[in-house]
Amino acid sequence: MDNFQLVLRFFMNQKAMVGYSFMAILTIGGERVFSMVSFQCPCNHDQNFTYGLTFLLGPAAVLLVFGLFFSTRLWRLYTGCCLNPMKLCPRGNCFGCFRVLMSIFTSACVAPIMWLCVALLNGTFYECAISGLDENLVVDLFCKNKTLKCREELARVPCDRSKLSSDERMELLLMFRAQSQILGWSIIIFAAIIGLLGTCCKNCRSRVSYLQLSFWKHYIEKEKERFDAFTVDYATKLAERNLQSFFENKIPNPMPFPNHKAWEEISEYYTFSRTEQYYSTLQRYVERTDRDFSPEKRPVLDIEHGIEMT
Repeated sequence: MDNFQLVLRFFMNQKAMVGYSFMAILTIGGERVFSMVSFQCPCNHDQNFTYGLTFLLGPAAVLLVFGLFFSTRLWRLYTGCCLNPMKLCPRGNCFGCFRVLMSIFTSACVAPIMWLCVALLNGTFYECAISGLDENLVVDLFCKNKTLKCREELARVPCDRSKLSSDERMELLLMFRAQSQILGWSIIIFAAIIGLLGTCCKNCRSRVSYLQLSFWKHYIEKEKERFDAFTVDYATKLAERNLQSFFENKIPNPMPFPNHKAWEEISEYYTFSRTEQYYSTLQRYVERTDRDFSPEKRPVLDIEHGIEMT
């Protein structure tokens, strides 16, 4: 039992690593399915490049959109900013807002970069795309010191319809695959270096020590877990009170509820400051001496502007 708890604690502490590993497995599986099931290179000069590039970059673009769409940090920052643009730069901290947006975009780029790397290391999509380029520089690179037939049959090399000899076709395929894998490894190396430099720069400019930063991360994680559990419990009690009042046809019991301004304040992004020993906007709000304790009589939803809950 103790060993099981030790293993469970290890995986809980390495949630990011486990998540990225699971994402990598899904990416590899998805790429193999695309390559074997749906991808069929047309093998002609007019369509190869567009078709191959679509399969190479299309899923990456979709993964980027999904990464942004499912980012709670993005919606926390963005929600309501059209009506109040200052929410993007609370307390005039525009640099902090830019840093948060860059962090959100970087996190959303993980899955697309994984897809590009896996697809390029496999080489199937790149072979189709590069064989359809009619640029003299590309054609001269692959058909150097070869017959004119090589130029004419280059687009058919990814298929079995090429009129070139099997040795020539295999030589061209190996060149395509080598270029694709070099490009894939270049992206991996570049991403790893950028990630390392970004982490070093972030930690170097940190206003808090490493141990306090670790405590801060644990606190934010635990606060989010408890906030989700508490909101579910409180929403359940509010729903039960409202339903009981409706079906029993009586005035509902008073139930305190945070006012609209309080929700706005705790929804801001918080940046650690040495002058304020707080670890979140929630802690900063509850420890304020001038805190407004007046409750909201009812939840405020802007129905007239089209916001509707179903």
